[in-house]
Amino acid sequence: MFTRCAVFEGKIHAGREEEFFRVVEERLLPLWRQMPHARAVRVLRAVRPDGDAPPIAMMQEIDYPSLAAIDEALASPIRTKARAETDELMKMFEGRFYHVVYRRAEAA
Repeated sequence: MFTRCAVFEGKIHAGREEEFFRVVEERLLPLWRQMPHARAVRVLRAVRPDGDAPPIAMMQEIDYPSLAAIDEALASPIRTKARAETDELMKMFEGRFYHVVYRRAEAA
């Protein structure tokens, strides 16, 4: 199992936090769930970071069965729609987002 994680590093514009997460929940989450081969989708909202932690406002994770499945999802029209919505979301955000793909180790 592989997890593609989007890290939103930075800060949501003051006073727009609830709007930001409403857009995530109402417009982006439905698209992320439609990604080809997506097994699970999680949105992690930071609530109590360590004092010396980088400013990570949110992380999004999507589980896929293989790297090939991730490649197929990234080439899909759903990804194009989600990216357009993310670009709109970033108008409420000071910072950047980037992706990391992890191989999940299953507990024995």
